[in-house]
Amino acid sequence: MYENYSKLLIERDGGVLTVTINNPPLNEVTEAVDIELSEIFIDIGRDPDVRVVVFTSAGDRVFCGGGSLDEMIERATQKDYANWIEGMRRARRILIAMLDLDVPIIARVQGHAIGLGATLAVYADIAIAAEEVKFADPHVQVGLTAGDGGTLIWPHHIGLARAKYLLLTGDRISAKEAADYGLIHKAVPRAELDSEVSALAKKLAALPPKALQTTKRAANIMILRDLATSMDATLGMETWSMMTGDHLEAVTAFKEKRPPVYKGK
Repeated sequence: MYENYSKLLIERDGGVLTVTINNPPLNEVTEAVDIELSEIFIDIGRDPDVRVVVFTSAGDRVFCGGGSLDEMIERATQKDYANWIEGMRRARRILIAMLDLDVPIIARVQGHAIGLGATLAVYADIAIAAEEVKFADPHVQVGLTAGDGGTLIWPHHIGLARAKYLLLTGDRISAKEAADYGLIHKAVPRAELDSEVSALAKKLAALPPKALQTTKRAANIMILRDLATSMDATLGMETWSMMTGDHLEAVTAFKEKRPPVYKGK
């Protein structure tokens, strides 16, 4: 079932399935990674032997650095809006599939979770991070609307006022702050991360499957409803922002390591 995945590593240990993003060094969501992410949680839903999913990535430094800046520059320069729109459709599919998957997803956040990377971690049912990890959704810093899930889930988890500040500034917060705010479940010393995640996965896998699955579904009813009613609009806003000159200037300036010059166009 999982033999065609190359950017995602799939490992099974009894009822626990571990999905690892394997795109070092930053584990960026390139188009190839994006396509596989848009399929994996749907495929897992067809696997009757899975009780729990552990979602993580390779390496220690970065859980996921978000979208590929090189691909952003290429699409903006070439005005490749068709490919961008396909990516927005995949973003919608990924998040709905994560929420709609019956079995619980544990995010093992061993490195920094930035942009879409933070969104992927936070859309898991339970996220546990190493203490030194940073979380941020800096869409605005690359000239984009935070439309691919962050503007829904951050206010839901941590309240509108705090979420607005973090989304509008793109500021980073520590895993401990993220846990204190309620964005994630827990921040632990790195040496304890694997044991914490493993113990939780085994604990969940030992519970009555149908009760576990329907409790997740019940808890996600409101989030899925809000996602279904708002995400087309927010993805549309992000698509509009991608077409602006300020977006191209932001990502180009970042790559060239110079201050950006925004014109509001």
